[in-house]
Amino acid sequence: MRIAVGADHAGYDLKQILIAYLRHRGHEVIDVGTDSDDPVDYPDYAEAVSKVLLDGRAERGLLICGSGVGTSVSANKIPGIRAGLCHNTYSARQGVEHDDMNVLVLGARVIGVELARELVDNFLAAQFCGEERHRRRVEKIKVLEQRYGKAK
Repeated sequence: MRIAVGADHAGYDLKQILIAYLRHRGHEVIDVGTDSDDPVDYPDYAEAVSKVLLDGRAERGLLICGSGVGTSVSANKIPGIRAGLCHNTYSARQGVEHDDMNVLVLGARVIGVELARELVDNFLAAQFCGEERHRRRVEKIKVLEQRYGKAK
């Protein structure tokens, strides 16, 4: 699977670890940065990962910042992106199965490396179930994006 990965300075170290892990497991990784632990702004990386997904160059995205909150908020402002901040394997899997989540967000200062690997594995192994109730709910999310997408 092709995965777009981005992080701010607080997520840089975990990003590097997870990129190596993903490549070792046979995934193609598109690293959109950052390339060091020098301070940067997380919305830039949320947008970069989102662009790769929306352009069809990757199937899923992974974003990492200190808490995960900032990148999650930022990514969810972009129509077509359904980002979920997850700290447990159930949410990482269920977010895809029920909500068609396409970006996993992690907080590098909140979780450890082993849990991060488990979350990534669950996220990537999951598929949207396509049940009518879940399709209906995802369609309502898309309507909200259209309704408020032009708001200032």
